[in-house]
Amino acid sequence: MRLFSKRKSPRVPEVQTCTTADRGIIPPLHNLDNPAEFRLYRELREKVPVIDAAIMKLVRLLGEFRIVCADDQAQKAMDEFVSRVPVGGVSTGLYMFICTYFDQLLTCGKAVGEIAVYEDGGIAALYNAPADAVTLCAGDNLVDARMVHSGVGKKEIEHPERICVTLLNPQPGTLRGTSILSGLPFVSDLLMKIFRCVGQNFERAGNVRFAVTYNPPAGAGAVNARQRVKEIAEQWSSAMRDKSRVCDFVSVGDVNIRAIGADSQILDCDVPIRHVLEQIVAKLSVPPFLLGLSWSSTERMSSQQADILTSELEHYRFLLTPVIEKIARAYLNAERLDPRVTVEWSNISLQDETELAAARLDNARAMQLEQSMEVNG
Repeated sequence: MRLFSKRKSPRVPEVQTCTTADRGIIPPLHNLDNPAEFRLYRELREKVPVIDAAIMKLVRLLGEFRIVCADDQAQKAMDEFVSRVPVGGVSTGLYMFICTYFDQLLTCGKAVGEIAVYEDGGIAALYNAPADAVTLCAGDNLVDARMVHSGVGKKEIEHPERICVTLLNPQPGTLRGTSILSGLPFVSDLLMKIFRCVGQNFERAGNVRFAVTYNPPAGAGAVNARQRVKEIAEQWSSAMRDKSRVCDFVSVGDVNIRAIGADSQILDCDVPIRHVLEQIVAKLSVPPFLLGLSWSSTERMSSQQADILTSELEHYRFLLTPVIEKIARAYLNAERLDPRVTVEWSNISLQDETELAAARLDNARAMQLEQSMEVNG
């Protein structure tokens, strides 16, 4: 009997939910990344400013974080690394890397980052890669995924431990994230059609046109009247074309000037535009007044809206925490320090500034009253 028999590696279990004829075959995790789809989402942010403003607001509301290490030596080195690590050649600090990473995650549903190292293994910089730079492919079992280059040849990445990839709400059976902008191309296209319609109607009726009517006096000949109308038209056109200064139009006789269509309404699109904007804002889970959109003059964030937005931010923090921990552990391992770390996020506070000021005032008054009672008592 062999006391130390070689243990066999566990067999990959069969997939009971497989739809293929052979249940022993693991269904592949299909990768559906489409660079054209990523470009579409970026164009949406350019064409519809409210979408870009909402994503930037979510990035700012994410809050700050602190990496807590197991000992003082590692903590001192980590604080220095977090504040001074180069990012993308133009920025500095781990927080800037996470902000760009989070922005890409919301826009594309997928974020990719890389830890650039020196020859000796030390971390040189952090790099935010394009979302379509890395493709995820199915591994040998249900829990593994391979990283390959998205270029020609689909060459597998040599050091996947240096790559950070996060997917937002991946669909079951796929290695593809879901952008926060999914479902908005149709709505945004409808909004752009309304804007184009408003522009066309403004060009037709909004740009004020004038009707100049000359009533010649009785007895004036047709030739003289035609010559007078020609002179009036030339002088009026000259006065309107000269935009460098205000010109007065002087005429003799019965001349009537009025604006064409001044009393007509160009196009009332307040209701459809607001309806489309409401759908966009609801999709992005951002209160309207944070984007400068107030449906009423007294609108403020309700407690329900604050709770919903807080839960969204907590979910995003949950997705980003493993990325921060991976980078922190890679740095501590390279410096031969204790790699045990935890990430502490700042508290999410969405209260109005007026309420915060009133609370501080009440606390100050209570403290002053307590001090006066101690002195008198």
